[in-house]
Amino acid sequence: MITSPAFAGRRYAVLGLARSGLATARALAASGAFVVGWDSDPAARARAGEIDGVIVHDIALLDLTGAAGLVVSPGVPLNTHPLVARARAAGVPVIGDIELFAQARGDLPPHRVVGITGTNGKSTTTALVHHILAGAGVPTLMGGNIGLPVLAQQPLAEGGVYVLELSSYQLDLTERLDCEVAVLLNITPDHLDRYDGFDAYAASKARLFAMQSPQHDAIIGIGDAASAGIARSLSARGEHLTKIAPGVCMDQSRWPALQGPHNAQNALAAIAAVKALGVAEAAIDAGLASFTGLPHRMETVAIRDGVRFVDDSKATNPESAAPALGAFDRVHWIVGGKRKGDDLDACAPYFDRIAAAYTIGEAAALFALLLDGRVPAVTQSGDLATAVAQAAAAARAGDIVLLSPACASFDQFRDYEERGAAFRAAVEALA
Repeated sequence: MITSPAFAGRRYAVLGLARSGLATARALAASGAFVVGWDSDPAARARAGEIDGVIVHDIALLDLTGAAGLVVSPGVPLNTHPLVARARAAGVPVIGDIELFAQARGDLPPHRVVGITGTNGKSTTTALVHHILAGAGVPTLMGGNIGLPVLAQQPLAEGGVYVLELSSYQLDLTERLDCEVAVLLNITPDHLDRYDGFDAYAASKARLFAMQSPQHDAIIGIGDAASAGIARSLSARGEHLTKIAPGVCMDQSRWPALQGPHNAQNALAAIAAVKALGVAEAAIDAGLASFTGLPHRMETVAIRDGVRFVDDSKATNPESAAPALGAFDRVHWIVGGKRKGDDLDACAPYFDRIAAAYTIGEAAALFALLLDGRVPAVTQSGDLATAVAQAAAAARAGDIVLLSPACASFDQFRDYEERGAAFRAAVEALA
């Protein structure tokens, strides 16, 4: 794990003891810090209680004055949680595990950091950068909002590159992460229950560059107004600023896991990032061709009688579903779940690709109404297994049955991963 003598003898309170919180508590305790942790889940408290040097106690009852930090999990709403307000009133920094990693960097072997944020495409781009670096022989690990928590991993050898996927929640909890390469893919409305409007959400993404030294490299997709505005604000960086324009034509035929216009943008950002790190063209080409993608992101789960079944369960808003529709010519679209808005406008440019739509979940009735008359056929399926069976029965060879829900999963599933697994199971159950 990543530890630092800078934490020794200092007091920390850790709120939230799931994966990242547990890794944080363990790393701080191993560094010699005094750690008190709390989680509403008794099982999480029990796991933390087994760590030497960690005391499990309701930190809402503690005096936080003088603590070095209240370390909160990204899922804790900073705008409403009373303990966050108490900590700030006491002058205690409210931070996350990424900030602790930033503070520990001086004690690690010389290395570089790539930080990647954006509303959509973060995980694919992070995994792609990591894959290209590994193929080029560069010591690398990925963490942040993907894979193992960064503090739980072994430090890299000298010359290594940490590739971090960073959500807006994680950036809100970070104060001094100076990335050698910082990437912003896009900004579209999301998570607005946590922010005072869209501008505040966009400002959270911009923090990645505010923390960055001006001589380090910034890579920004400029396909939306908010991201383009951030790029303009960094124009003084000159050659250290790379803008990724939308709609660039690329030959993606040799990249089987990187199809569609959104993956063209993800690939361009990844290429710019690894070039900034000095990776050779041949290694980049090899990495793009050998990348296998991530589960539940444009993942082909089966081909039956010439019909391809594609799991894009990670598309939890219309902006992320739209590029998936644009990647294919004739789509049977399974859409719906717990909606984040009342329209599918972002998907409208690709409605001509849709042979039929099958609506599911909480949004089923509304989405059926929105799509009626705009696509050739709409069926209000209700649940995922029914939608898969109906789509499979209607599809013909060459068609795509696409789960790209444009919604969160929490109405019918634990998370998008469970929804994707259910899609695969329904496809496998077809007669």
